[in-house]
Formats: sequence, structure tokens, C-alpha cells
Amino acid sequence: MIIAINTRFLLNEPEGYGNFIQELFRALVKDHPEHQFYFLFDRPFDQKYIFSSNVHPVVVSPPARHPVLWKYWYDVKIPLALKKIKADVFVSPDGYCSLTTKTPQCLVVHDLGFLHHPEAYKKSHVNFLKRNTPKYLNKAKSIVTVSQFSKDDILKHYKIEAVKIDVVYNGVKDIFHPLSFDEKDAVKEKYTEGKEYFLYLGAIQPRKNLVNLLKAFSIFKKRLQSSMKLVIAGRLAWKNEEFLQLIQTYKYRSDVILMGYIPEEELPSLIGAAYALVYPSFFEGFGVPVVEAMKCEVPVLTSEKTSMQEVADEAGLYFNPNDHTNIADKMMLVYKDENLRKQSIEKGKLIAGRYNWKISAELFWQSILKAVNL
Repeated sequence: MIIAINTRFLLNEPEGYGNFIQELFRALVKDHPEHQFYFLFDRPFDQKYIFSSNVHPVVVSPPARHPVLWKYWYDVKIPLALKKIKADVFVSPDGYCSLTTKTPQCLVVHDLGFLHHPEAYKKSHVNFLKRNTPKYLNKAKSIVTVSQFSKDDILKHYKIEAVKIDVVYNGVKDIFHPLSFDEKDAVKEKYTEGKEYFLYLGAIQPRKNLVNLLKAFSIFKKRLQSSMKLVIAGRLAWKNEEFLQLIQTYKYRSDVILMGYIPEEELPSLIGAAYALVYPSFFEGFGVPVVEAMKCEVPVLTSEKTSMQEVADEAGLYFNPNDHTNIADKMMLVYKDENLRKQSIEKGKLIAGRYNWKISAELFWQSILKAVNL
């Protein structure tokens, strides 16, 4: 079988979709050496993504990074490429697919964030997604999403048969593991002058709810008079004016450490030494940092009634992301109740085992077969 995959998000430092594509297809191509995989890039690629001899890279130009070129790339250039390589199936992991090809398609829709938080997207992107997502969902032969939460959301907003949608969780890499006492001390000395810290990990943009996190941390500091720090690790994404203005005049600015983008090789240490992960995002399809923290034996505080509550299950401590006082309450609770913190860690160790790229690859393979009726 010839399997074509949209790999335009496999960039030098992959995030989000890129990580999903990288880890899932690294496992898939090795598990199925009898099949040929064509990776379709929209620009020059890094050879590190050619995972094995049954992977064949193809550059389909031009680079597609805005709505006009999305339409051209998927509906004009992709069908030509699929026809040329005689593809049996086209897998598109970024929520878009071709509306013109006759090749069966397996589509991945991670979430419907553009519907729930359009303010976090460019207006032209929201309009494009609102117009085309229902067409993509109908065109695809099979659909994958990354949580039951997202599947239910898709079914709520679009007329799609439930049997068409498969849930395939994200996995977590083996580099994430617990740290020893001495290793934790070394990390804290490096980043926080030896002080304990709450950690937020992810992009800095409105959907991630960092303004409420800062407000919650203010309450925590005021009420407990603790030396605790707040480490915010992630790149500045977009629409950060409110966050940047608040941080300039923030009373506890000296206790907030803005790390910027963190290379992947440093993440296990940064997560593993944290007192707790605080992940207050309003909306996610999955919430990968939640699993990374559990695997590092770090307690998780995150938003209720979201995919994160599904992912962390009994291990998480949950708050209303719209209520900064409620976020602060959970931060104070995990700080004051050591038994509760230990219980959260123990439960998280067990739950993290559910998220494995090999398991995810096996489930995803079944969805590919569904698309080609095998």
C-alpha cells in the first residue's frame, strides 16, 4: 500500500501538530515496513524526518501558510502529487484535506478551537475553517481526533456519524521521567535560585489563560507569604498585549520567571523539578503537558470540563479556568496538603501509562485501513 502523509508541520522545532506527526509516523513506518510512506512537505525538509527506508520525501510547493495557498495546495497540488505516486490513501493530520482528490482520506481534527475561541485566531483563518471544516469532515473516509472530549464536540457541531470518528490519544516520549532529589535541587538552583516553583508550559496566547494564572498567583503569594516562584515556559505566540501589560506592573514580578521557548531536551528536567504543573487553558483537544507532568511524577492542576479532565482523570486537581480565585484555591490546597499532593502523584504515575505512541500508532493504523476499506 502507498500511504501519503501531509507533513507540512514537520519543521525544525516541531510543536503541536508537528510533534503528533513526528511521533506517530516514526512508530507507524517502522511497524509497517511492508508499506511505502510518502511524506509530502511544502518546503525543504530536514533529513532527520526520513525515519526509515520505506519513507519517501516529496516537496509539494508552494509553502502553504495562509487561506489562499491552503486552498491551492490541498485542492490543486495535492491531487496531482497523489496521482503521480499512485497513493492508496492520503493522511492529513492538520485538520485540512483535499476537496478535489478521489484518493481516500484519513483526516485528523485535533479540536474545534476556532469555534470556541475565535479571538485566538486570525479572522481570515477562522472564516476559512468555519467554511471548510464541515466539507472536510464529510469528504474524509475516516476521521481521527485526540480525545473523547473532542469527538463529542465534533458530533455536537457537525452532522457526522459517530462510527466515522476514532479517538487516538497523544502519546508521551520516554525522555519524560521522575528526577532524583539531587537532580531536582540542581534544576531549582539553575532556574529559581533554589526555590520551589509552579510551572506553566505552553505557548503564550489568550486561549491559554495566563492573565488569570497571574491573578491567581497574586492571591497565593499574598495569603501564604511563600517563597514559591511561578515559571512560565513557552514562546510568545500572538495577541499578548494584556499579558505583557500586566507583567510589567505585576506586584510579584520578581517571583515570575519567563523562560521563553524551551528546547525539548530541557523539558524533562524543568517539568520534573516543578512543585506542580498549573495548566489553566480554556480549551484544548488533549493537553500534552498534563501527561508529561504525570509521567515525571509531578501533580497536575488544570481546567475542569475540558479534555484535560478526561486525560488526567483521577490524578488531576481541577478548577474553573474563568475564576482566578478558584485557581488560587487549588494552588494553595496542593501547597498545604502534602498527602493530597502525594496521592495525585501516585495516581498520575498509573494514568500516564495509558499514553503511549506505540498504542496510538496501532489505533491510528486501524483508522487508515478504515479509510481504504481494508
